Amino acid sequence: MSDTIAQTPVSGTDLDTPVLQRLSSLDRFLPVWIVAAMVVGLVLGRAIPGLNDALDAVKVGNVSLPIAVGLLLMMYPVLAKVRYGELQTVTGDRKLLISSLVINWLVGPAVMFALAWLLLPDLPAYRTGLIIVGLARCIAMVLIWNDLSCGDREAAAVLVAINSVFQIVAFAALGWFYLELLPSWIGLSQTALDVSMWTIAKSVLIFLGIPLLAGFLTRTYGERARGRDWYETRLLPRIGPIALYGLLFTIVVLFALQGDTITRRPWDVARIALPLLAYFAIMFGGSFLLGRKLGLGYPRTATLSFTAAGNNFELAIAVCIGVFGVTSGQALAGVVGPLIEVPVLVALVYVALWARRRFYGVRA
Repeated sequence: MSDTIAQTPVSGTDLDTPVLQRLSSLDRFLPVWIVAAMVVGLVLGRAIPGLNDALDAVKVGNVSLPIAVGLLLMMYPVLAKVRYGELQTVTGDRKLLISSLVINWLVGPAVMFALAWLLLPDLPAYRTGLIIVGLARCIAMVLIWNDLSCGDREAAAVLVAINSVFQIVAFAALGWFYLELLPSWIGLSQTALDVSMWTIAKSVLIFLGIPLLAGFLTRTYGERARGRDWYETRLLPRIGPIALYGLLFTIVVLFALQGDTITRRPWDVARIALPLLAYFAIMFGGSFLLGRKLGLGYPRTATLSFTAAGNNFELAIAVCIGVFGVTSGQALAGVVGPLIEVPVLVALVYVALWARRRFYGVRA
């Protein structure tokens, strides 16, 4: 998913326990919390007309300070969960590494670009927001879906670490390519976008670079001081919920400022959801078929599929707010993602476990 919750990975070996019951309460009811935050935001937007001016009093880059704090808080626990030291072990399976890089950084953005233009040709702001979502590759929340589906835990940790680092390097260049260069090459209609590569890069550096550094230092010194077992079983569960609080706070503010637009255009939200649903299905199904064809085995095929299907909605929201503003349609497109991603990926866990039994002969 959006990688919202950074809890200790859930064991995926107890298949007698329903998938939803193996999720923590925070994860299980994430759509409920998001809907509640939306409602609170809508109420606040009606009750406090001058909220926008108050939030803009102090800014970090182009983002008001309260929203910037919320964005940083929802990213930090996710990145504190990544096992950065395991990056070097990925060379042991070149097929998995190359497949993951191609799917995540070439196929995924292209698929979202195509779906956004195909299904939202008349809604340029939402279309742009979805393209940015397609560039923000999944990081830590995928570890939960991977565990629930009995995927390869260590391989997932390595791919998550690579995606975290690669986003710093590639996100801004891909944003410029898909938002400005490619549309002009293929003759698509242009909207009045003023998006420089540096504007996107600055948002990524602030809202991914700062928490990435903080997460790396937290893991490095936490493990050095108390060991990995203490770090992952005691510290991570304590700081993990901070990500949810940051996300919910950001959603409250977004919907407080976008309330009028949302209540006037409820079908826009449904239209944003449609390409996202198609994206999840295409990326998961295509990656699973590729994993089978390459002979990766079920655990790594599941890992490849879930790392391909998920997106880092927190980063997408941060970039959309930093580049286009908190009341933009681009920001709203990013917010819709976490609302539907959790139930969709829970359903895909069941699909993966069915495929495990059907195609790999694993009954338990």
